[in-house]
Amino acid sequence: MQPITLIALILFAVTYVLMMALQKVRPYIALGSALLFIVLGAVSFFSPGALGGFTYTPLEALRQIDWNVIMMIAGTMGTVYLFIESKMPQLMSDWLISHVSSVKWVVVVLSLFAGIVSAFVDNVATVLMIAPVALAFCKRLKISPVSAIICIAVSSNLQGAATLVGDTTSILLAKAANLDFSDFFVDDGRPGMFWVVEAGAVVSALIILFMFRKENGRIDYTDRTTVEDMFPTYLLIGTVAALIAVSFIPYQEAANGGFYKPALSNGIICVFFFLVGIIRQLLIKKDKETVVGAFKEIDYYTILLLAGLFVVIGGVKNAGVVEFLGEKIAALGNGSVFAVYTILVWISVLLSAFIDNIPYTATMLALVPSIAAGIGLGDPKLLYYGLLCGATLGGNLTPIGASANIAGIGILRKEGYDVKAGTFMKFGVPFTLAAVTTGYLMLWFIWH
Repeated sequence: MQPITLIALILFAVTYVLMMALQKVRPYIALGSALLFIVLGAVSFFSPGALGGFTYTPLEALRQIDWNVIMMIAGTMGTVYLFIESKMPQLMSDWLISHVSSVKWVVVVLSLFAGIVSAFVDNVATVLMIAPVALAFCKRLKISPVSAIICIAVSSNLQGAATLVGDTTSILLAKAANLDFSDFFVDDGRPGMFWVVEAGAVVSALIILFMFRKENGRIDYTDRTTVEDMFPTYLLIGTVAALIAVSFIPYQEAANGGFYKPALSNGIICVFFFLVGIIRQLLIKKDKETVVGAFKEIDYYTILLLAGLFVVIGGVKNAGVVEFLGEKIAALGNGSVFAVYTILVWISVLLSAFIDNIPYTATMLALVPSIAAGIGLGDPKLLYYGLLCGATLGGNLTPIGASANIAGIGILRKEGYDVKAGTFMKFGVPFTLAAVTTGYLMLWFIWH
């Protein structure tokens, strides 16, 4: 092992430990670690050969940041805020609830609906949209909303992996595996991640139905939310439609000399529709408050965290750490594709139950090609999809494993309900095991 590989590995490990221990300042830890990698590159630049030929200039570091991902996250979150403000999600929820007759079916329907919305909208935003409806429903019937909101949160987290725009982890996977929006539905003639997630959602819904089997109380829900502005809904539909349309145009590296789309195409689409909404709010509706709220709603915390991680992972790659870790993980399975796949999925489930799946996924995506090469797997998509399955769904094991869960518990806390880990895991554990097992088996039979 080269000295720089050992130094980078230690720096990388320390970065992760600090991010787990100091969650409130994780972006600054990632950015600080990124700066240290750039400093190491400068040492090597001014003293050639001092660190085994390692080079990492500030320009190279900036190139490691995936601006397409950053723009997609910012644009989508802004548009979702306008969508929430229009009250359309509440109207959709009201309509669904008015067509069911008992408590257990309301919980199941709201959970499934939250999942469907979450396939196209940020998970946390989905919880914020659907949870108020569940709260109002539970207050009317004078029952605790804890179970219902936990189910909404875990369902939202599950379905974020269904499409390219459903979750940050999906966006990261799409970049690493060179996937487009349509690939999540059909990839190389095979069922994509969407169908794997939906199968897990159906099995998980049966689990929820079983757990609420005794909640047969009748309901009468006639209130309907009034939506006076449909434009934000059209913006969100336009964003998704444009992403689908452009997904059929290849990137330059796959165009074979023909027409291709810019590397920033998805990010440009998401930002464009958001800006259309913002301009309309300012010039036509004269609503500065909503514009300010939309920009505040953008998750700058996650954006800074990802920017720092992109630079760190770039430095880790240049230092040879990726190849080193890939060889070690491949060795755990003794060259068996099934063993390595199984280890990757279930380790991802375990780790993402306690740490944020965004930095974990961003890091492991960089390792997958090396792991695949180490076991002689020509196409790494089995491992890519297995990683997404484990890392995304594993967050539902604990109340701190996913941002959607934290948001749901925060809503309950404001309502005076203190949710203990055991209470959450009563729902989260069977839900996660059902969804992950279903996805784990399906992915193996589809991609092996």
